[in-house]
Amino acid sequence: MAHELGESDWGDWLPTAVADADPDGVAIWYLGCNGFVLKGSEGTTILIDPYCGLGDPPRTVRMIPVPFDPTDVTDADAILATHEHSDHVHGPTQAPILAATGAAYHAPDASMAVVERGGWIDDWSITAEQFVTVTEGESFEVGEFTVHVVAVNDPDADHPVGYVIEHEAGTVFHGGDSRPADSFTDVADRFDIDIGVLAFGSAGRIPDKETRKPTRTQWYPDENAVIRAANALELDRLLPSHWDVWKGLTADPTALHHHAASFDYPERLEVVEIGDRVDL
Repeated sequence: MAHELGESDWGDWLPTAVADADPDGVAIWYLGCNGFVLKGSEGTTILIDPYCGLGDPPRTVRMIPVPFDPTDVTDADAILATHEHSDHVHGPTQAPILAATGAAYHAPDASMAVVERGGWIDDWSITAEQFVTVTEGESFEVGEFTVHVVAVNDPDADHPVGYVIEHEAGTVFHGGDSRPADSFTDVADRFDIDIGVLAFGSAGRIPDKETRKPTRTQWYPDENAVIRAANALELDRLLPSHWDVWKGLTADPTALHHHAASFDYPERLEVVEIGDRVDL
């Protein structure tokens, strides 16, 4: 079965570390793939695109550990989904968290269609009121955070969005799997982004979804595109993501140092591995 839930051999240390953390501002943990957890100084906890699935071998083969069992997550106020792909909207990962915590699920319409087709409400005893469909230009509050929904550029998705998450300690941008977008200069004009998450990967030969013949595939921005996006967004700190997860599409994020060297932004490149924490 494609994208089935993987078994974690990490125990519950990562969910426990999040639950026990008492950050002065905002603590951010990288979950691998494009998943992140943000926890504010008042305890508000937001998950973005958490994914504990195994992919669809031999087409997509997971190269990193499954960092936690979703049933071990006890603290969550919201889950944000950027777009409808299975490694961003994943019932076996996300629905148990919603059921256990009562968190709200914010996602664009194409992602909500996946939720409906997957029968999350019935299969995991989640209430319909937990699901909130979002679109570009909207803003909403999650505890101590203000979340703004912004336009991005992911040509492989039906309806992708990005999120700008504001806190008194600073501002975080998560672009999903976006490539450089015309909208990014407007985002930079509106927000002073301290940390920006941008997907990064190589091109590789991946079995086609229908024919299973190896086909040249590039789902994520390359080095030059990532730095173009970081410059348009005027990022203080860049956290590259997604480079670690799929066999054949992995990349070396430290190479971004060379590509960024002659540009104004990002001011700093921070390479994080699955399970790492940074602070805002």
